Amino acid sequence: MDRLVGTVAVVTGGASGIGAACAVRLAAEGAIVATVDIADGVDYVVDVRDEAAIEAAFADVVGTHGRLDAVVHAAGVAGGGPVHLLEQDEWDRVVDINMKGTYLVDKHAAIHMLAAGRGSIVNISSIEGLEGTEGGSAYNASKGGVVTLTKSMAIDYGRKGIRVNCICPGGIDTPLLRDIVAAPGLECYRDAMRDAHLLGRFGRPEEIAAAAAFLASDDASFITGHSLVVDGGFTAGLQVGLLEQIGLM
Repeated sequence: MDRLVGTVAVVTGGASGIGAACAVRLAAEGAIVATVDIADGVDYVVDVRDEAAIEAAFADVVGTHGRLDAVVHAAGVAGGGPVHLLEQDEWDRVVDINMKGTYLVDKHAAIHMLAAGRGSIVNISSIEGLEGTEGGSAYNASKGGVVTLTKSMAIDYGRKGIRVNCICPGGIDTPLLRDIVAAPGLECYRDAMRDAHLLGRFGRPEEIAAAAAFLASDDASFITGHSLVVDGGFTAGLQVGLLEQIGLM
């Protein structure tokens, strides 16, 4: 497909997982892609909490390529726990990276897009930004903030030619998820989480990247303020095995 030929895009979190898959997919569809991450191997080694560094990276992309058409903001971290056991430093870390980082990336993307009168911003949130989960606390709060910020920005910038959407993935087989479930004793949690997806598996980063490419492209030209759930049926409802029990499946 060549939906993004001529498009200049920035992808944060581009060193691994969903961000890396988004960078590959956007490039495969013809976009010029600049990647951002705190890890090596990307175009801009930047902490998304560092406003001066984010501002400089966007300015360099526009200075080099003459435009900024799309941003996929995938940088984020996991973390949380029951609130009464959660240290403030951990709360601050998760909320700063996931929520403040989204604000800063979106802010400096919007500045350049406003000057051009066009653009598409795709934030990566989570199904945990739409509903509570056990021990979610800081992560859920931060991702819920991403959903609401996305809607607010869609309202603010829609008539300026800028679309702002987010994707809410279910459990995706990334290094982040593997780290969460790798601790001894969490094997049953991993299996229960996987089985809660009606398709019976975790998603692949490439499946989120496909959704991001769609939202970034003109195929989604009448979509803004939307939270696109890509979760293998996780949030569709409860499956308890009734149909199997009565012999209908």
